[in-house]
Amino acid sequence: MSAEGEKARQSGEVSRPEPTLPTVNPAVDKPEPPKPSFHPAIYVTAWIALSSSVILFNKHILDYAQFRFPIILTTWHLSFATFMTQVLARTTTLLDGRKTVKMTGRVYLRAIVPIGLFFSLSLICGNVTYLYLSVAFIQMLKATTPVAVLFATWGMGMAPVNLKVLMNVGIIVLGVVIASFGEIKFVLIGFLFQIGGIMFEATRLVMVQRLLSSAEYKMDPLVSLYYFAPVCAVMNGITALFLEVPNLTMGHIYNVGIWTLLANAVVAFMLNVSVVFLIGKTSSLVMTLCGVLKDILLVAASMMIWQTPVTGTQFFGYSISLIGLVYYKLGADKIREYTGQAGRAWAEYGANYPAQRKFVIIGAGALIFFLFMGTMGPSYAPESVGRVKGMLGGASTGNA
Repeated sequence: MSAEGEKARQSGEVSRPEPTLPTVNPAVDKPEPPKPSFHPAIYVTAWIALSSSVILFNKHILDYAQFRFPIILTTWHLSFATFMTQVLARTTTLLDGRKTVKMTGRVYLRAIVPIGLFFSLSLICGNVTYLYLSVAFIQMLKATTPVAVLFATWGMGMAPVNLKVLMNVGIIVLGVVIASFGEIKFVLIGFLFQIGGIMFEATRLVMVQRLLSSAEYKMDPLVSLYYFAPVCAVMNGITALFLEVPNLTMGHIYNVGIWTLLANAVVAFMLNVSVVFLIGKTSSLVMTLCGVLKDILLVAASMMIWQTPVTGTQFFGYSISLIGLVYYKLGADKIREYTGQAGRAWAEYGANYPAQRKFVIIGAGALIFFLFMGTMGPSYAPESVGRVKGMLGGASTGNA
């Protein structure tokens, strides 16, 4: 090849334009993340409504409807949950998380069955309590659940003992003790059943935490119910077969109503479904704080529906427990951060919607006033309270 040709070839290579990549507009071509179909407040409201409904529903069936078979009722709930989880596993994607769980017969016997045993015991004790204590007092006692979980965590070696944390949760216990002294219808056997249920539930939660510490066993609440419900239903069914079934007649069932029992089981199962969506759309912390709000609403609902007397001592003790619970869950730094955010949001809301903010303030003040009067009424005006109960057609039996 001649020198001129080689020079021309090199010149052609140099002058050849470099290839350019196609221009991509990230704002146009990048797919937007899917937006939630509902606002998180919808999931929060649904969970609070379903959780409160289950508690009030169970209280009505076990106490006021005179269906005094808590183990059978628990067995019915778990049997219905077993059936529904099997249906959902075959017809929807809600239980696809079970496909990533490496569940073997050995794991089922060594982990699921013991956890199911404590789950059954906690449910049985929790339902038996409705026969003896009021809904308001039960919710006050449940404020000690974080304390029981803490002790179970230390006892099972999941965490070292922390005296500072112990002092913090001591505030919760102090508040519950004060509330217990103020309880008008204190029944020791009911109190012991509730404490036992809290201890069983705390042990179950710690055992689940230990099981889920490995990524291969990570599961959401609905998948957990898929595995736990069958074994719990069998355990409760065997227990009920000896303790309650001999005394059960069709008259008891017809007195409550078959449709009422079916609706009760549906609401209980929907509660488990709502937990999955609530945690998925928000967080477990939001669920914890919503639980505090739910407890307050349940105490108020118990006062309004069944005219449950809540004394000033109970109100004071329960307030201490709630404050201690929030401090235990969040800590001082988080409380200051969230308080500042809430204050700014409230000020902004007042600037944009002054009339609505006044309405909220007046409504909250009215609610506090009526709650306060409800706590004082049974102590200072028992005759007037009795007349109001008669006008409202309040139930005269049971322990509301």
